[in-house]
Amino acid sequence: MYAVIKTGGKQHRVSVGDMVATEKLEGSKGDTVVFDNVLMVATDEAIRIGTPTVSGAKVVGEIVAQTKAEKIAVFHMKRRKGFKKKTGHRQPLTRMVIRDISL
Repeated sequence: MYAVIKTGGKQHRVSVGDMVATEKLEGSKGDTVVFDNVLMVATDEAIRIGTPTVSGAKVVGEIVAQTKAEKIAVFHMKRRKGFKKKTGHRQPLTRMVIRDISL
């Protein structure tokens, strides 16, 4: 059984026991998060596709850690002007384990 959820402007295919890294969500380690925005649920018998979401479907996850992604370098330069600017960015992430998928 698996589901497709939408969080942080992205879609994630999850099943029970998966470790998922999403955009930062409120909460601390050990808290549970319920996703009601379920786009699709696939079981052994059938596939339910929402319009746009599956009514009554929920995905429950447990927060494992609040971390940051790898650092990316942002470099701006204007040719022949001597202008250079280098900065970086680390996106905050929430790592979680999917505990339950229910219809």
